[in-house]
Amino acid sequence: MHPTAAASASQSAPRNLSRRKPRRAVNTSWITLAGLAVLIAAWWLSVRLLHVPSYILPEPLAVVRALWSGLAVAPDSATGYYLPLWSTFCNAAIGFAIGTGAGLVLGSLMAESRTIERLLMPYAFALQSLPKVAIAPLIVIWLGFGDGSKIAIAALLSFFPILINSFTGLRAVEPERIDLMRSLSASRLETYRIVKLPNAAPYIFAGLDMAVVYALLGTIVAEFLGAQRGMGVVITQAQAVTDVAGVFAALVILGAMGILLHALVRRLEKRVVHWADRNKR
Repeated sequence: MHPTAAASASQSAPRNLSRRKPRRAVNTSWITLAGLAVLIAAWWLSVRLLHVPSYILPEPLAVVRALWSGLAVAPDSATGYYLPLWSTFCNAAIGFAIGTGAGLVLGSLMAESRTIERLLMPYAFALQSLPKVAIAPLIVIWLGFGDGSKIAIAALLSFFPILINSFTGLRAVEPERIDLMRSLSASRLETYRIVKLPNAAPYIFAGLDMAVVYALLGTIVAEFLGAQRGMGVVITQAQAVTDVAGVFAALVILGAMGILLHALVRRLEKRVVHWADRNKR
């Protein structure tokens, strides 16, 4: 091949990749919207054709009305979704930060020390094997019906994914890279910061992706057991008066929050672990 042609081909390759990437994103968005439209249509037809009572499964339009009645109000209104949603989000975020921080620290310590691994790993798996639905009432009894119990349950649920993923990622470093750092007289902290932590970053973000959803679930579970505000309280109050459309509206909001949190973690991952994104191409 002529050198000029080879150079032009190498220059056009990144352009083709950059053009292809937005097209894939647009196609994925259209597929998602089409799937949502099919789901709503099937839902509406099932209710109409099977004559399902509204107290069992409301029509999509009834859910939209209930959703609009909670959103078309002032942000500080007690009848809207904004204050409960903000309370749930804040408690989930604090619990997520505490749980993931503790999981990363303990996972790093276990990856660096076999003794700490043998000491802590059995207890970590024992704690994870306990049903959280059984632990949650105890936490509510110990910490009360305030924000403390919700934060604690959110932290507990988000702890284990980060613990295991960070431990696995830190242990997955190639021995040759560790030997290279030793030959350069690098300290254990420098080896951790330069080699091990970047290698474990994709594993850690995979754990964060799970933990952010678990933190939200933990907060909702605590609100079900007893709380003064939050989306779990909204759902409980709607169930008490058989407002099934209101329950569905709250579930739609929680689902949208879960999607946004997932997208936020993925976007942060692409910015931080940019080399992994390039390898996927």
